[in-house]
Amino acid sequence: MIKLLDVETIAIHQLELTFSDQTQGIFDGAQYLADRHGPLLEALRDPAYFSRCFVDAGALCWPNGLELSPARLYELSLAVKAAA
Repeated sequence: MIKLLDVETIAIHQLELTFSDQTQGIFDGAQYLADRHGPLLEALRDPAYFSRCFVDAGALCWPNGLELSPARLYELSLAVKAAA
């Protein structure tokens, strides 16, 4: 089972993710939000709020309670390099 270990904001609505298999990827939040709507997602459209993300129990989370599963993030992110 894959888990998210670390997240770093690298640009507006872009996060660099490190997973438990040492894979790193880029999550494009703008693309993710482009065709998704809902009360928890609306707050993420603000770049300042989007960058308040954190890792909790292996998932990507925000203060409003939104949580994205590591397996889904793994699918969505582009693998850019293996962590050394």
